[in-house]
Amino acid sequence: MSVSLPRLYSFRRCPYAMRARLGLLLAALQVELREVVLKNKPPQMLAISPKGTVPVLELPGDGSSGRRVIEESREILEWALRQNDPQGLLNVDLVSANSLIDQNDTEFKHWLDRYKYADRHPELTQSEYRQRGEVFLRLLEQLLTKNENLLGDNISIADIGIMPFVRQFAHVDQEVFYRLPYPHLQQWLKDWLEHPIFQQVMIKFQPWQEGDEIVVYP
Repeated sequence: MSVSLPRLYSFRRCPYAMRARLGLLLAALQVELREVVLKNKPPQMLAISPKGTVPVLELPGDGSSGRRVIEESREILEWALRQNDPQGLLNVDLVSANSLIDQNDTEFKHWLDRYKYADRHPELTQSEYRQRGEVFLRLLEQLLTKNENLLGDNISIADIGIMPFVRQFAHVDQEVFYRLPYPHLQQWLKDWLEHPIFQQVMIKFQPWQEGDEIVVYP
């Protein structure tokens, strides 16, 4: 009898979905991957998560209950690492880690969205939105002057939780980003983008359609 895998609905370029895939990969957990086209979301995903955002992780039932659904990337990341954490990503001050991720997901993401889509938010200029986002970048730069990673020399859940969003910020205008006075942050991001783990996370898959062969990830 085959073992039913957790099922992950994902979108390759979404930073939240990157966070979830990084967590699953670093936890050495396999899932059934269903790549989503956001303009044409599969009804199977909407049936279990009507909010319609990725990632969504559907866990197998235990025989006495139905499948459990985890709809938030941070919860998927934490769930994965609590199943298996071979690199010790949770061996860190979790209060500090959670505080950083909280700031990333609220304050920084707010300005990131406006920086990326400044034409939709004419209240400020794009450069003014970028400067608002740089408040968080300066905090990360200060942390990285002390250690190779955000909370120490080893990677932690904080790095996994935050890096995809810094990447998205940088990619709004890479020329501008790499001229900013944050050399430690820029090197940290470059190291991540060149890391084999991240490159594996960013492998392209065809959008899932009903009837397709199961894609096991990783």
